[in-house]
Amino acid sequence: MPKVIQSPTKYTIDVITEEAARLVRERRLHRRQPIYTLCKYIPAREWPNVECELERHDFLLRDSIIDLLSKEEWRD
Repeated sequence: MPKVIQSPTKYTIDVITEEAARLVRERRLHRRQPIYTLCKYIPAREWPNVECELERHDFLLRDSIIDLLSKEEWRD
């Protein structure tokens, strides 16, 4: 069963990005999956807010998670 994140007051792009990065690190999601696969880990009542925030930042639900993580830092 997918782990559901706690509902913050507002889903900012930073919160969404951090959650996506955590799920990729835990190998629950793959970077090449579409962003909409995050919906399994976010409460359904919060998903419309997440969609709006992604849209505000020019992300499409069909974009890959890697697009969302483009600011990710790589360590050697």
